[in-house]
Amino acid sequence: MAQAKILTEREGAVLRVTLNDPATRNSLTPELVAGLHRALVAADEDQTVSCVVLTGAGKGFCAGGNIKDMRDGNDPMFRGTPHEMQEGYRNGIQALPRLFNRLDVPVIAAVNGNAIGAGCDLACMCDIRVGASDTKFAESFMRVGLVSGDGGAWYLPRVVGLPRALEMALTCAILDAQEALAFGLVTHVVEPGALLDKAMHLAHAIAAHPPRSIRLNKRLLKRSNEIDLEAALELAASYQAIVQNTADQKEAVSALLEKRAPAYIGR
Repeated sequence: MAQAKILTEREGAVLRVTLNDPATRNSLTPELVAGLHRALVAADEDQTVSCVVLTGAGKGFCAGGNIKDMRDGNDPMFRGTPHEMQEGYRNGIQALPRLFNRLDVPVIAAVNGNAIGAGCDLACMCDIRVGASDTKFAESFMRVGLVSGDGGAWYLPRVVGLPRALEMALTCAILDAQEALAFGLVTHVVEPGALLDKAMHLAHAIAAHPPRSIRLNKRLLKRSNEIDLEAALELAASYQAIVQNTADQKEAVSALLEKRAPAYIGR
């Protein structure tokens, strides 16, 4: 039986998604990309999921593209005419950046080991990143003569700023965990054995709030970053009107006033 490339495990309102191809350091093969896409779509459609934690099996988070497939042309992105290769990207790995940009469910990357090339970009597609102390990041496409074909040129500057994104992409420098922390690539660095605990703790801290409010807060922050102030204020007013008409918002206020734990029902 073929090994599942994506593993999922539910813990309350938190879904853990694991890239499960440790033999390739979780390279982004078509099979793994398709499996990750399916898992994230399902999580976003399931209103009982309030947060996703994404991590990698084995010694690395994600090594990016498979270099052997690149050499041997075993992937539509790496064979054919320029037009055929372009379509290979558009119909393959680029489904992930498009999906991440429209996800309402928050995603935390628990980055174990290395996040290299497209693996670094995948981490940047997530909303929050936590790194192990032995984690390394590199936007290293130029080492194999490429550009970031998977959306990293859009995501990376939004995470670290354009000058640092340019430095990473043009030097292909490998950042250790502390450098990644200084660049803003990760918000926390912990020992490897504590990585999943830290990511799950953050996920459960998010999931402790009303489910609809979680998703609308994320959507509001992301969309407000892309529009002008007046449009952002209009969007905020509309989202506020939505959540103020939910039972969970009323329960949140009652619980706070009554000094008790809230009991949310997702409505």
